[in-house]
Amino acid sequence: MSNITGIIKSIRDIMRKDTGVDGDAQRISQMVWMLFMKIFADKEEEWEITIKGYKSPIPKKLKWQSWAANAEGLTGEALINFINNDLFPGLKELDAAQNDQAKIVRAVFEDTYNYMKNGTLFRQVINEINKIDFNKSGDRHVFNDIYETILKELQSAGSSGEYYTPRAVTQFMVDIIHPKLGESLLDPACGTGGFLTCSIDKLREQAKTPQELNAVQHAIKGIEKKPLPHLLCTTNLMLNGFDLPAVRRDNYLAKPYQDWGSKDKVDIILTNPPFGGTEEDGTEQNFPQKFRTKETADLFLALIIKLLKPHGRAAVVLPDGTLFGEGVKTRLKEELLEKCNLHTIVRLPNGVFAPYTGIKTNILFFEKGSPTKEIWYFEHPYPDGVKNYNKTRPIDIKEFDLEKAWWHHRVENEYAWKVPVKEIEKRGFNLDVKNPHSDEVSETMTSVEVLKKIERNVSRIQELVSIIKSEIK
Repeated sequence: MSNITGIIKSIRDIMRKDTGVDGDAQRISQMVWMLFMKIFADKEEEWEITIKGYKSPIPKKLKWQSWAANAEGLTGEALINFINNDLFPGLKELDAAQNDQAKIVRAVFEDTYNYMKNGTLFRQVINEINKIDFNKSGDRHVFNDIYETILKELQSAGSSGEYYTPRAVTQFMVDIIHPKLGESLLDPACGTGGFLTCSIDKLREQAKTPQELNAVQHAIKGIEKKPLPHLLCTTNLMLNGFDLPAVRRDNYLAKPYQDWGSKDKVDIILTNPPFGGTEEDGTEQNFPQKFRTKETADLFLALIIKLLKPHGRAAVVLPDGTLFGEGVKTRLKEELLEKCNLHTIVRLPNGVFAPYTGIKTNILFFEKGSPTKEIWYFEHPYPDGVKNYNKTRPIDIKEFDLEKAWWHHRVENEYAWKVPVKEIEKRGFNLDVKNPHSDEVSETMTSVEVLKKIERNVSRIQELVSIIKSEIK
């Protein structure tokens, strides 16, 4: 097995010497498109055996084996000229009608760029990448772990941090929704594909025949607006054995609300739509008047309700502002409670999405087809000895064992309580219901804890100001 950890570190160190690569986001993008090319080359060796009559969509001159596989091959200015003048134009203009693999390659390179300027350093990176054999199960398994590390690095790569949802949160949501063979599944803002890959694992556990395994590839669909996470997601799916183009680069909010029909609806939606951001001017015009806002998370919630089939189910991460917000948010919550059974809200503590944001978040679980009668709340506690989550102490999937043990045997306790929908209506559809049991225990806070509580309140005030500004616009 190759030393993949060492290889990735070496690639990072080489790229930092190149004047064309500016910052973590560009470095990650550069590294991943090159890894994609190597993964694709290794996968083609497999597809030639497993796909009858397989024909590579990439011209021979542009194939990894032709320009990158030889350690003594193209380098220096000749290599950079080939990359910029032959490889990228050729892949961007690839005929996507050839086969599914052509669609994948063209979609990846349509908005991907080469940032490296030094051809000698470029050759050094290529030679490091060639040490990895993605057809070896050991290398592939270890690289999946490295891939998770790459995603975590996005948290410190400026605004790119929005693409990453903690693995534990993703896994918990998939475990609870429990996708089944034959069900269609969508993430309309899929980022780097965490919900998709977790769902693939869950479905493959159920598959008993080659036909059922193949059906998994047709059941999963993701949409991602931005080029870098789209590239990461596509690479991630290939590493997880996907041969078909399952993720599309698009903005699901750009299509008029009334144009979504029954053929577009799905059984399951798992997603963490971007929150705290606003959409481009005019996007809100695609939605009915009562839902018009520039806030991304609100528009996605309206769309999710629309796209679920009858009895379809969803798990969605949303900020506290959605729960207590007014105006458009109130109308959205009315729509949700009328058309869906919002049976559970898991309230996550502060720091789950640190360092990207300190905003507190919630996971809403609902099923379409019948109105809500009561909502169960579960307040996820910190583990013993933990005061806050952070980059070095993230939330762990084992901590959700508490929710899982309670899920099918629901009783009120220090973490769980239920609220009739009539009470929610009296509250003006404010879903921000505090734990009634939390006041039973008086607590003495240290000065540090007081400061953290103040910081959380300031964060909530900032969120409210953002909401009000978006409504005014």
